[in-house]
Amino acid sequence: MTPTGGPPLLHPGDRVVVISPAGPVTPALLEAGVACLRTWDLDVQVAPEARTTHPTLPYLAGHDADRARSLHRAWTDPDVAGVLCARGGYGSARLADLLDSTALSAHRKVFLGSSDTTVLHDLFRQAGVPTWFGPMIATTAFVEDTAARDHLRRALFTGVTSYRGTGLVPGTARGTAVGGTLTLLGDPPPPDGAIVLLEDVNEEPYRVDRMLTGLLRAGWFAPVAGIVLGSWTGCGDLAPVINDRLAGLGVPVVADTPFGHCAGQLTLPLGVSVEIDGDTGVVTVGP
Repeated sequence: MTPTGGPPLLHPGDRVVVISPAGPVTPALLEAGVACLRTWDLDVQVAPEARTTHPTLPYLAGHDADRARSLHRAWTDPDVAGVLCARGGYGSARLADLLDSTALSAHRKVFLGSSDTTVLHDLFRQAGVPTWFGPMIATTAFVEDTAARDHLRRALFTGVTSYRGTGLVPGTARGTAVGGTLTLLGDPPPPDGAIVLLEDVNEEPYRVDRMLTGLLRAGWFAPVAGIVLGSWTGCGDLAPVINDRLAGLGVPVVADTPFGHCAGQLTLPLGVSVEIDGDTGVVTVGP
């Protein structure tokens, strides 16, 4: 299902729910993040499951069924305007088979997450729901990074019309923005004509090479019309890998776009129509 229009926006007084679909939170960061949201004149609730930890798998924020139920409950509540992820880590993929795509597609509201929640972004995209890829509420990327937090606020309340990187491979293309963190991508492939956004953190160049090569061998990039590359913090010098693996695909590529695991990260919409210009590095959001 192809989404139309931009992601939903928030308004002063809206109710939002913070959930933990992946790893457990640091309580102090969660409380600080919630306090920040309340200064935006939002009615903030924290899902009960968001503060839990799995009894035997401590890298998970509680049982899979409880985390899935938390997302469903917030998403289907007509009084909730936004569902905001607390943090990434690991665990979102374990929810994929527990979520009801019909329930996801029946509502249109703000969904915010990044990193491990890349899996959830793609589920929402398949359900026809645009989403926001940006800093999560119980992380230092939100609590301690003023620039990232301010950009998130502007994005969620006013939208994003364009953003800029560096032109790497010339040409222009238009398509639906999909993707996120490279490590989490693979199945399903992007839709025809997609513009793929890619970023990651703390992966050695050979590991990025291995992931890209695996996707190339699987034909994952075959339907892609263009690529936007974000931050690669802690990944070393990736220019040779990117040029070797992606520059020859015959599609425009924009690099060095400040989204993902980086200071001052942008909040970007996924599941919306964008146009990229591989000459100027400009990405324009909208039809």
